[in-house]
Amino acid sequence: MEWMSWTLPTAIFFASIAAILVAMTAWELRSASIERRGFLPIATTRGDRLFIGLLGSAYLHLLVIGATSWDIWVASGLSLVWLLVVMRWG
Repeated sequence: MEWMSWTLPTAIFFASIAAILVAMTAWELRSASIERRGFLPIATTRGDRLFIGLLGSAYLHLLVIGATSWDIWVASGLSLVWLLVVMRWG
């Protein structure tokens, strides 16, 4: 049986997702979110926007890695920017 090899980018990715989930849970417990409309075609809460942003970031990351010869850090940076845009204005 072979075990997965943890690289620095993989560890940073999963640690970041865990930290985001912990922070969002604490924020939700501190102040409940309300639905609002942004550029997304539906009314969303913070949790909805986080889910949509993470899902979109994953697809964007795969698209950049698969369709370009850019470095993985560029793909990660673009994905982070997309997540932040969705969280702020989505």
